[in-house]
Amino acid sequence: MRIIAGSFGGRPLKTLEGKTTRPTSDKVRGAIYSMIGPFFNGGRVLDLYAGSGGLSIEAISRGMEQAVLVERDRRAQAVIEANIRMTQVQDQFRLIKRDAKQVLPTLEGQFDLVLLDPPYAKEEIVQTIQQLQAYDLLAPAVMIVCETDKAVVLPETINDLKIWKQKIYGISKVTIYVK
Repeated sequence: MRIIAGSFGGRPLKTLEGKTTRPTSDKVRGAIYSMIGPFFNGGRVLDLYAGSGGLSIEAISRGMEQAVLVERDRRAQAVIEANIRMTQVQDQFRLIKRDAKQVLPTLEGQFDLVLLDPPYAKEEIVQTIQQLQAYDLLAPAVMIVCETDKAVVLPETINDLKIWKQKIYGISKVTIYVK
């Protein structure tokens, strides 16, 4: 795996061996950023189930200013730390080593981009988005990118958010919610 574009384009990303995380492939990551960007002029990104950190590192590479990554798996945390060091702009990243559900009430400020690729997709995504709204963590022009198995059917709307784009890439489905 590697960073697709931006200031870190072409740099390799470390990934975790085994099945505890499912890294987003270069193809799907590139497709996601083609759908939502592809480049940004600042903003904050929240990656709640960070895995290797590739999605949020790609966001910083493409112009986001700050990334908050949340990951509970210790081995994945070590991979994220190595990938963040590779960027040489560690001050733009904050890794929180806890479960996403525990972290949400402690977060401050709003996020322009939220990345969700939880282990139990449908139930987890809907509940997480509702919590993000309840804690006022979503910027007015937020984009929420959900990556799931292609068989997962997410609701058309979640409170004041609606599906903006949805595409299938192999076994993965990418669903993007906006206000």
